[in-house]
Amino acid sequence: MDTSQITVPSRGPSPVREDATPASGVIHVKVRHAAGFTVIGNHLAQHRGLSLVAIGLAAHIQSLPAGARIGIKHLAERFPESETRIAAALRELEAHDYLDRSRVRLADGRIVTRTISYNQPGATTRPVTTPPRTRTAARKSATPAASSPPATAPGPHPVPAPPTPAPQPCPASTPVPAPAPTPAARTTTPPPPLPQPRELTPEFRHTATALLAGLRRHAPQLTLSEHDIRTLTPGVAAWLEREARPDTIHHALTTDLPTPLKHPAGLLRHRITTLLPPPLPGPQDIAALAGPDAAVAPLQNCDHCDRAFRSHHPGRCRDCQSDLHTAA
Repeated sequence: MDTSQITVPSRGPSPVREDATPASGVIHVKVRHAAGFTVIGNHLAQHRGLSLVAIGLAAHIQSLPAGARIGIKHLAERFPESETRIAAALRELEAHDYLDRSRVRLADGRIVTRTISYNQPGATTRPVTTPPRTRTAARKSATPAASSPPATAPGPHPVPAPPTPAPQPCPASTPVPAPAPTPAARTTTPPPPLPQPRELTPEFRHTATALLAGLRRHAPQLTLSEHDIRTLTPGVAAWLEREARPDTIHHALTTDLPTPLKHPAGLLRHRITTLLPPPLPGPQDIAALAGPDAAVAPLQNCDHCDRAFRSHHPGRCRDCQSDLHTAA
């Protein structure tokens, strides 16, 4: 009766071992998953070149089953991010080889977007699709083996049949797997580089940034992200360096926009690159193109009437020369 019995511990056990608890930072409490999980590589979860939206979107896409729809509108309905941010995140994943999107024409003539997700960028493994079972093959597999003739009961006096040689087994032919469908081949020609100014001055940078950010006031479909504006700023600065007026650049970028416009940044990059005007010729260039004979002749005084006329050599004016020929 004098011995005390402890039935309740003084405190609950810690989920983390005390000897492994760090002094600061995150503390992980890990439970092994038995089902319903997706393996994500640290190269994606800790990628330094991707935004958090792109990393989360890549993890969501890799967790989806094959055939799930991952269009921009479907993702915008599923998550609170806007279509612009989701489109920018998809372009980030495509630039870092986590996604491959291509336009494919189906047998019925429809054009769809085929998206391939890679959990390891640079992997050479292609998606393998199993060809669908035809109705005839399914019917053959579902038909029981009752098609063979039914066995007849032995007669009262069975006659033994002569022995027949056992058929030699034919070598089984190795089935050749059907080639997996490959994604539609893309054009291998890279797009032309964005024009760059000789010197990106603060004035050019400020004017180009303001021009790109203000496009959405006149064309809402040209709403650009901050990343797109920073990328396209040197191209607009190259126009300004060639003495193009801001209203001229605005007209070239906003005229005859396609409907619907799916990739505004790509369209603007194409127009900035392909519609870049040449530099304006200087006075020396104009003189070189005109040649030495096109220089303005100096003024001369006529030796006969003292009237001024332009000529490279002194002498008489045209009227005095005509009068001289007439008198002769």
